[in-house]
Amino acid sequence: MTEFKRIPPAQAQALREQGAVVVDVRDPQTFASSHIAGALHLDNHSLHSFITGADLDKPVVVVCYHGNSSQSAAAYLVGQGFSDVYSLDGGFELWRTTYPDETAQSAPQ
Repeated sequence: MTEFKRIPPAQAQALREQGAVVVDVRDPQTFASSHIAGALHLDNHSLHSFITGADLDKPVVVVCYHGNSSQSAAAYLVGQGFSDVYSLDGGFELWRTTYPDETAQSAPQ
């Protein structure tokens, strides 16, 4: 795969069930208040360590608010050598209405 693919929540859920890594690029406070269960938060501080420690062939689903910023982040990951990258269409907002039981909150710091 040389480009990322845009996928709906149902396909993202299927990938999750098969072991895909879900990364969330929203701001830390929003991520902490609610995110896809098991998702990793990525920002400018954690991005490098994620890339250097990741399996570049493992599927990655990128999530943002509504599915726009995740496309840029997905394209960036493809450029860093990831071979199987997806952007969640509709973002977390569509996810939480589709799969309300598949969300989590981070413990307060």
